[in-house]
Amino acid sequence: MGALGALAQESRLKVFRLLVRSGPDGVAAGDIARKLAVPHNTMSSHLAILTRAHLVSARKEGRSVIYAVDLEGTRALLSFLVEDCCRGKPHICAPLIASTLAECCP
Repeated sequence: MGALGALAQESRLKVFRLLVRSGPDGVAAGDIARKLAVPHNTMSSHLAILTRAHLVSARKEGRSVIYAVDLEGTRALLSFLVEDCCRGKPHICAPLIASTLAECCP
């Protein structure tokens, strides 16, 4: 699962957590770099890795690129993490996944 590798790096994990807290509105790439005190070119690489891992998505607004959490990719990651939950009965954990994402990002 590429998502786990993407989140294994500290700066990318911080970006992901920032975007989860920001919800569907997202945050401009430059603002992410400033908030986390990461050089813009380095942040660009981190955002590209997170995008390829389907954890964040990007959209263009004027001259800015806005990044937001990718809900489907995040659901897939959470599903993978609880796949063997409850002795191979992942449907027991399904409400946890649904409620977690529904509360943060309706």
